[in-house]
Amino acid sequence: MRIGVFSVLFQNLPFEQALDKIASFGATAVEIGTGGLPGSHHCKVDELLSSEEKRKAYLKAVESRGMIISAFSCHWDPLSPDAKVARESDEVFKKSVDLAQMMGVRAVNVLSGLPAGAPGDKMPNWVTCPWPPHFLEILEYQWNQVGIPYWRGAAAYAQQRGVSIAVEMHPGMLIYNVETLLRMREACGPALGCNFDPSHLFWNGVDAVAAIRKLGDAIVHVHGKDCYVDPYNVAVNGCNDHKPYSEIPKRSWTFRTIGYGHDLKLWKDIVSALRMVGYDHVISIEHEDGMMSFDEGVAKGLAALREAVTVEAPGEMFWA
Repeated sequence: MRIGVFSVLFQNLPFEQALDKIASFGATAVEIGTGGLPGSHHCKVDELLSSEEKRKAYLKAVESRGMIISAFSCHWDPLSPDAKVARESDEVFKKSVDLAQMMGVRAVNVLSGLPAGAPGDKMPNWVTCPWPPHFLEILEYQWNQVGIPYWRGAAAYAQQRGVSIAVEMHPGMLIYNVETLLRMREACGPALGCNFDPSHLFWNGVDAVAAIRKLGDAIVHVHGKDCYVDPYNVAVNGCNDHKPYSEIPKRSWTFRTIGYGHDLKLWKDIVSALRMVGYDHVISIEHEDGMMSFDEGVAKGLAALREAVTVEAPGEMFWA
């Protein structure tokens, strides 16, 4: 298993300087944005798609520093009721899959997106309870008329190119927990899997180890990000919280660097569970800690993961 970094953290640096920065922390993998919400600061997708020479040079820049590309990331909203956003999201996704195929990158990380509540609505609608009854009508429309048809086609597109889709389970999206991820995977096939980010599960009360064991081989990429759940604010208002991320003392939860939301024992349990279900790829640090600089957050996150991650193959069980 490798430890990597999402290069969007250093989007202010040119590509090779960002790689040098990431390598200086001791990371051996890099996750790269190809458009959508992460942007494409370090990846000129159209140029790379059109030039084998440029693709070779790009890979050489990564591999010469002892790293691999863990995934391309193009989180956006292909299910959006805004036709322009949906169309552009789909275009970025397909280009990312094409580039991943050409460059031997195993996964493209995405968000599922969120449809409107009914045809003609202009805004997405996230349903979290079954009553009043119109919520069930919304879910029927979102899943059966929008979500499954889109992602079934997207999964077929990726499967034909030997690339996995890694959907990040995120509240506010159609796919936001284990149950919704597995429901979509069952409808679309094994090309649609999971980018497992425990931070989004922690603040909804999910046991990350139990989630990993349920997801099994659906996990194709992993984000390293922690979350502090504030017990005092949760005791008053619960876990759902729409206050700005900057209002940390008032919020129910806050993204943190690894080890600052949950102790290292839990992260060791997470790594062990990943190995138990056969995951042996990359844990990619995504720094979104509002109380720590990018450099310190990445350094501390890598130090914690070095303690938790097992990099060697298991030895022979001579005692068994």
